[in-house]
Amino acid sequence: MRRLFCENKRVEPRAEYQQRLASLEAETVRLQLGDRRYVIAKIIACVIQFAAAVWLVRYDRAHLYLCLILLIAFIVIFFLHEKLLRKKRLQERVSRFYARGLARVNGQWAGTGSAGDRFLDPEHPYARDLDLFGAGGLFELLCSARTRSGEETLAAWLLHPASAQEAEARQQAITELAPMLDFREKLVIAGEDLTHSGHSQSFAAWAESNERFNPMFARVIAPALTVVWLLSLIAWWLKDWGAAALAMSFINLAFNYRYRTQVAHSLAPMEEATSELGLLAAIFKLLEQQSFTSEKLRSLQQRLSAAGCCPSRALAVLEKRVDWLESNDNWFVKIIAPFVFWAPQWIGAIENWRTRYGASVRDWLLVIGEFEALSSLSTFAFENPGYVFATFAPEGPRLEIESFTHPLLPREKAVANDLRLDARLQMLLISGPNMAGKSTFMRGIGVNVVLAMAGASVAARRMELSPLSVTASICILDSLQGGLSRFYAEIMRLKKIDDLSHEAVPVLFLLDELLSGTNSHDRRVATASLLRSLISRGAIGLVTTHDLALTRIAEEMNGSAANYHFGDTFKDGQLHFDYRLTPGVVQTTNALELMRSIGIDV
Repeated sequence: MRRLFCENKRVEPRAEYQQRLASLEAETVRLQLGDRRYVIAKIIACVIQFAAAVWLVRYDRAHLYLCLILLIAFIVIFFLHEKLLRKKRLQERVSRFYARGLARVNGQWAGTGSAGDRFLDPEHPYARDLDLFGAGGLFELLCSARTRSGEETLAAWLLHPASAQEAEARQQAITELAPMLDFREKLVIAGEDLTHSGHSQSFAAWAESNERFNPMFARVIAPALTVVWLLSLIAWWLKDWGAAALAMSFINLAFNYRYRTQVAHSLAPMEEATSELGLLAAIFKLLEQQSFTSEKLRSLQQRLSAAGCCPSRALAVLEKRVDWLESNDNWFVKIIAPFVFWAPQWIGAIENWRTRYGASVRDWLLVIGEFEALSSLSTFAFENPGYVFATFAPEGPRLEIESFTHPLLPREKAVANDLRLDARLQMLLISGPNMAGKSTFMRGIGVNVVLAMAGASVAARRMELSPLSVTASICILDSLQGGLSRFYAEIMRLKKIDDLSHEAVPVLFLLDELLSGTNSHDRRVATASLLRSLISRGAIGLVTTHDLALTRIAEEMNGSAANYHFGDTFKDGQLHFDYRLTPGVVQTTNALELMRSIGIDV
């Protein structure tokens, strides 16, 4: 394996990706040249074969066996060409892997990966507000999983914070996996190119299901009738017992018709559940063979052997049986299938596999899901060597983060800031004009906390936090279907945040333009009441506002809250922002200047 460290320095990901892509492009050119040569060789072989056959038939039939030699040569060329084409397809998959990695490093990744829209729950306390899912969201940036189980696990880690102990265990695993670029390359070419073709839950549900095809028929009656039918054919050939063969054929057809509904009922869920077998087996094999040192990764390996067998071998056996079952579509098999009970017997063999290994499948999928989630987060760590792992404080509430940026912003455009919230200073009330960076700052805090509590690296120079329950009211939408106005949807979200503040884990609240849908008097009274209630229960957080009247709330909280702002300057008809968090209330506004700059007379 190529080392990703040289003289104690981490390899620069952009340079590494570019170097590997250049090597792959050179190899692709060679393979394309070989592909063209094999195509030409096939054409020449066909022409020679045809010409030789015509000549030998007409002039020298005694040497027709030479056509067989030419046919063998053509078959050899065919298989060598197929081998080259397989290698070419693998090269293309690896090239896409590195090209997407380079796109992430260059900030051009949005819209190129899995957006994870199916994981977005509008009722979740922060998923929509922090852009976890959807095009250009955090999940798309992170996810490199090839299985549904891997996607589901990564999404669950982002949606449900881990304990400090679990997050630290993941950090150790990610630290080990991050430099293993060659290993992640092997994951890309493992198995067939079947990314997300199946559904892990359907495979687990099928494996655990108590529904079984008739075992007596599949294991005893069908094999016995098949043997008798074959013997009747032999008797017809040797003894001219055609009536016996005809009778057995009708009997087998009758049994096949009798069980046709059960066969169809068993085939449908089986085909859906087993569509990722080759991919799963290949990934399991890599995981079983790799040597790890971190406790998290070693425990995952141990869980795979808990059932007393290697999942890769077990799944390879199942894949072969499923392949034999699916060969029922072959025209020759279709002819004899009704008489030899092809589908029922292979379904029975698959049922035997399920009886033996079915109870282990769900845990196998959980293991592969965790492993792929860790692999995704290790790729994120490798591609962002300047990011760090958070440390966890035993007591809270506490959130201290130095020189942090929003990880979804391009590196060259992101402006770093600091933040510290604890039991003494629990809240910042942030004022500022439009487009000054208030919402982005707040989202950056939320996303980094979510990453930290998933065990991932964070876009900061240093970060320390206690376990926190992240909540947000940033992107509240009305609902025509649900009959909800934006204001009512917002107060429902605030009720959820208030309820969470009663639980043991301190709340981190991120509130953008709170209660802007009501009059200024009600807004100030309600905002002050809600914030005092949250602060009294040990919550910490941020509130942004354009309404300078709300900034007085911070002055009334006896030091547990403070006013900060983002400012701007208006020069030569253009706004200029520094995106720096600054103590105090904002002293500038830009709404009137913006309107005048586009020709509105105010």
